[in-house]
Amino acid sequence: MSASAPSSIRDFDGDALFTALDAQRQAHGLSWSGVARAISEQSYELNQRRPRDQPMAASTIINLGRRRDTSCQHGLLFVQWLRAAPEQFLVGRTHDLLRCALPEPVPDRRPRWDLEHLGTSLQEARCDAHVTWSRLADVLRCSPSQIQHIPRARYAIGMGLAMRTVQWLDRPAADFVYLARR
Repeated sequence: MSASAPSSIRDFDGDALFTALDAQRQAHGLSWSGVARAISEQSYELNQRRPRDQPMAASTIINLGRRRDTSCQHGLLFVQWLRAAPEQFLVGRTHDLLRCALPEPVPDRRPRWDLEHLGTSLQEARCDAHVTWSRLADVLRCSPSQIQHIPRARYAIGMGLAMRTVQWLDRPAADFVYLARR
């Protein structure tokens, strides 16, 4: 592992993800609320067991179009609904998408980033590469605090940061995704 130059890490393309969601929405004749329901229904059985969970809001998807980024947890749900890999939404992608495939959706689980594993892997690789937090933060285009706190993130980090992190680790996002029963 080396301290990659910032230009070697590709940006997450939130516009491309939003465009793909919109195309799928139009192909199925859905409103944005309908897309939100369809995304939530991917884990229908889990939702039935967890009635306190808030359903996906249409504004969460629409905000992706405005902000060009989303939380990594929401990003996984969007990508799963598209039956895609997160790496498909990197600018100038060149990844082996079979290697990057997410677990297949199942009704009693939902995909989640394992942020503790991602952060621990980042810390180990950073130490092995003899890279400071400050230098790594420059490469990942964030603050040192953002990457130091990944293992303890309560819910999520931005999808852009998550995807820059896995690229620096030279691993597919799927290595840090599991199907949660929560």
